[in-house]
Amino acid sequence: MSLITLVDPDTTTGRTKEQLDEIKAAFGTVPAMFKTVANSPAALTSMWGAFGAFGSSSALGAALGEQIAVAVANRNACEYCLAAHSALGRKAGVSRDVMAAAQVGESDDPRTAAILAFALELVEKRGQLEAEDVERVRAQGVSDEEIVEIVAQVALNLFTNYVNVALAVPVDFPTVSLRRAA
Repeated sequence: MSLITLVDPDTTTGRTKEQLDEIKAAFGTVPAMFKTVANSPAALTSMWGAFGAFGSSSALGAALGEQIAVAVANRNACEYCLAAHSALGRKAGVSRDVMAAAQVGESDDPRTAAILAFALELVEKRGQLEAEDVERVRAQGVSDEEIVEIVAQVALNLFTNYVNVALAVPVDFPTVSLRRAA
């Protein structure tokens, strides 16, 4: 049971109502996470705007963005985000096996593996990276634009993980089991 009231999209008004209507149009429903975040119009605007920016102009693309999201969710034991982003990854054309590997930062593609490792280093080191960490991902052909976007994607996913874990948001996507890194 959620520790915060879920906002009812049918009874809210103003910009919050408009955004929840946009979310419903995108997902076919309003997921519980957005109903929770809608308690703060500013937080909802921030979150929905970030998702929109990555959806419309991402240098990394949807498939890789979802792999980053499941890696961060798995590391933070966020069952909600793991379930949601696994479903979104499948929708973006990523196989179950590839998404499962991404949960623990693994990929058969060296570039993707380097990006996932970089994302998880950001989480583990709380952003306190060394120059070598950046050079390691750059050596795999990752551009500065993509590096900045990885940092932004991790930050967005930390925000959503913290909302869902801290506030016990009920999972309303097909569940996915957390995995331990090898």
